[in-house]
Amino acid sequence: MNLKHKTKVTFYNGLTTIGGPMIEVAYNDSHVLFDLGEVFKPDLELADESFQTLIDNQLIGDVPDFYDYHLTGKKLSDSHWKASAAYISHVHLDHSKALNLLDESVKLYTGPITASMLPVLNKDGNYLLPAAGKPKNYTRPIIAADLNVPIKVGDITLEIVPSDHDAYGATGLIIKTPDKKIAYTGDIRLHGYHPEWVEAFMHKGHGCDMLIIESTALSWPNENHSEEFTGPKNEDELIDRIVQYQIDNPKRQITFNTYISNVERILRIIKDSPRKVVLSAKRAEFLKLSIGVDVAYYYLPGEEIIPILRSDLEVNYNTLLADESEFLWQAVADFDKLKSGSLYIHSNAEPLGSFDPAYQPFVDTLEQHQVEVVMLRCSGHASASALEKIIRGFEPNVLVPVHSMHPELLENPCGSRLLPERNQVFTFE
Repeated sequence: MNLKHKTKVTFYNGLTTIGGPMIEVAYNDSHVLFDLGEVFKPDLELADESFQTLIDNQLIGDVPDFYDYHLTGKKLSDSHWKASAAYISHVHLDHSKALNLLDESVKLYTGPITASMLPVLNKDGNYLLPAAGKPKNYTRPIIAADLNVPIKVGDITLEIVPSDHDAYGATGLIIKTPDKKIAYTGDIRLHGYHPEWVEAFMHKGHGCDMLIIESTALSWPNENHSEEFTGPKNEDELIDRIVQYQIDNPKRQITFNTYISNVERILRIIKDSPRKVVLSAKRAEFLKLSIGVDVAYYYLPGEEIIPILRSDLEVNYNTLLADESEFLWQAVADFDKLKSGSLYIHSNAEPLGSFDPAYQPFVDTLEQHQVEVVMLRCSGHASASALEKIIRGFEPNVLVPVHSMHPELLENPCGSRLLPERNQVFTFE
């Protein structure tokens, strides 16, 4: 076989960082790129997020024949890019934030839930990077792919499959070229709401020539970051603990927060909590627009009325501030107004952790006002032991760990391992 017709994989970004993977699979003149995120590095304190600033700081990959020519000044090469597509595994910014930089001649596929959520998340223009020459809140066209249905991109076939992560609607990808099968996990775990989806993903991708797998859990080798150590071992136990806090504190103000895309957790909290759960109006609007669910909500002082929210579900903000027994409500601002001695549950909400400079000042503010802070986490990422199980389930010939500060800590018991450098091109022998 002529070398130019062999499957090639190019690793542009997100290899030794938390998030930001940009990887291309090519066969002859057919190309698929995934994901489209920005590496999260708030410590850089960038003056702007212009295209060139992101490239210079390696927050996105320097991918040729991919970005909008209004940004690069270079039209896509017809000879190089005869058949092309891009894919996003889930809505988290380290996998999706740069999607508007994609040239609009390139089709962009996601799972159906991700496709419905991304425009809603960006409706105020504060979620995604802006597209060149478009309004701030513009979101480029996204194709909501049918799950488990092959998609033809020239000589390449894509199959988007259900997976499990703490972002609602997360998927994985199986890529088939005429000579190879490659699986990309996106972000993945076995302790979420749908381990059976991951098992099915492993079965479908079994014996793949290459498995590209996130290995976030190995980023802190000197600390114990197993689920058993940090908190609940799975999402069900996390909900049980939230319920138990309410049972154990019948006369105490209890508030909480979660990350916006962790929709299944929010729905379970609402379903199982003894108290009435009340969300911020912005969060209620997101749920209504993205999945059509109506929930109880409140407005912060000065917030504009949101017409699509049912007026009969509104709870007065001052009622919540005074409450000690009836409500479990989402606190998003005015933390200094929470009752002294109250309980606040931070459940994988922003600020996300100690790596974010905003995290410690946030915790300090609560403690200064005598608010007890409970960090109730359940990771969206597989533990070290689960990663090994996932690898054995796929049984890949070549393992490529990415999305980690220490990918070298992940071994392949089934074959060889590749630790690519940025911009490295790998061609199967």
